[in-house]
Amino acid sequence: MRRELFDLPEGVIYLDGNSLGAPPKAVAERMQEVVKHQWGTRLIRSWSEGWWEAPQRIGDRIGRLIGAAEGQVVVGDSTSVNVFKALMGAVKGTTRSEIVVDESTFPTDGYIAQSVASLTGMKIRATAPSSLELSEDTAVVLLNHVDYRTGAMLDMAKLTEQAHSVGAQVVWDLCHSAGVIPIKLDELGVDFAIGCTYKFLNGGPGSPAYIYVPKDRQESFENPLSGWNGHRVPFAMEAGYDPDPGIARARVGTPDILSMLALDAALDVWEDVDLHVLWKCGLSLTALFRSHVEQLTSLEILTPNEIPRGNQISVRCPDAAGVMEKLIARGVIGDVRPPDILRFGFAPLYNTSQDAIQAAKILAEVVNS
Repeated sequence: MRRELFDLPEGVIYLDGNSLGAPPKAVAERMQEVVKHQWGTRLIRSWSEGWWEAPQRIGDRIGRLIGAAEGQVVVGDSTSVNVFKALMGAVKGTTRSEIVVDESTFPTDGYIAQSVASLTGMKIRATAPSSLELSEDTAVVLLNHVDYRTGAMLDMAKLTEQAHSVGAQVVWDLCHSAGVIPIKLDELGVDFAIGCTYKFLNGGPGSPAYIYVPKDRQESFENPLSGWNGHRVPFAMEAGYDPDPGIARARVGTPDILSMLALDAALDVWEDVDLHVLWKCGLSLTALFRSHVEQLTSLEILTPNEIPRGNQISVRCPDAAGVMEKLIARGVIGDVRPPDILRFGFAPLYNTSQDAIQAAKILAEVVNS
């Protein structure tokens, strides 16, 4: 628990860390230094004083949180762009004809997969992760580690092994699991992974996403967006594209330094955090909230009770938007997924057991009235 490191308004129970994380206190001060000194005083010299290497350096900080050794994660672009890079990288040169996606995937993943299928002439098949039915036609499988609607968590080890058993590759979306669940990308032999940084990693609205490309795949990884930042020698300004030999080949254009350095400051709160302990804390908080909601209301809870699961509780509720509006007016901030789902995301770095109990009581008062 590191609540003292975050800026949270008095009287507010913030349960939307699975959509936008709360700001760590260090971010505002760091950004003032970035704007006033690094940009304002050092000007263009700051590119050679740490800005240029920031995508890889910050990528390594995220890598520690997702089970990736150094030199395999780079920060930049949006989640959607990185999904495109990963899928195109996975299907490049294959004679296989099929892309498989989780049928309940977050929409942007599905949209990008459809674009990749259209560009490559492949077919796309949406299916439940419990019945993938992969074959020698399957080139790549795109899966969400935690379902954004229900909070259900997939078995990464089992499904990665299933994809590999038929020679397919797998791309994991970690948007709703990074920062709350221990992840072991290297150990499990994951082919590619992507994720955002503004949810449980608290990077701020629109903070840059990241992509994981393991070392043994980097030499063969062809970034479909061959921007100058991914070049072996970017400032050589050569006419032809010669990709960097390492993870920098996954870079595209000039990085968004202000957002990237805000993320860098936000990641300071993760120093010395044991993710296994943190996950147990999150499971305890969601279980406590769940038990009180079940005792005090007749609402249907969609999130599985079994472990493993994500760090959110999703509740089916008539007039979900209206109910959430009333909750927010009373200081409980969650969010809604149409048509009838209330989502409550618990970030164990700053949420407490008292938050869980009080939020359940207020929810009961609102729906029972």
